[in-house]
Amino acid sequence: MTVPQRRGRRIMMSPGELDSFLTGGRTCRVATVSSDGAPHVSTLWYVWDGASMWLYSVVRSRRWTDLRRDPRVAVVVDAGEEYAELRGAELSGRVEFVGEAPRTGELCAELDLPETLFARKHFGLREMPHDGRHAWLRLTPEKVVSWDFRKLASG
Repeated sequence: MTVPQRRGRRIMMSPGELDSFLTGGRTCRVATVSSDGAPHVSTLWYVWDGASMWLYSVVRSRRWTDLRRDPRVAVVVDAGEEYAELRGAELSGRVEFVGEAPRTGELCAELDLPETLFARKHFGLREMPHDGRHAWLRLTPEKVVSWDFRKLASG
């Protein structure tokens, strides 16, 4: 169940705007909690399926290690250069590990859609190439906060 956004209602994205924004984006920043409690932020490509964000992560990374120990995550997707153009979303919750790790292409119906979307979007391919180094994380957000400062000019 997604927690409703309380502040910034004037600039928050509608569900349709948020879906379009996340579907169109390519890159996100992923914040995890390291073993010493410090935050760790890294950049990843992602795909949005309308309900969940799918992250394709290197399994021999600090991010993967952090998430194996503590699945809590915050992910930011944003755009814009000038203040009046800024827009984005922060999704937070707990990731789930889906499929084998590392991913070698074993049959997994749950990955059919994200792999098709990812292959098209990021590689221009019909099928997902598997390199034996990456695996899938799914974030079905518990909380979403969005902003679109372009709405300030029109309001």
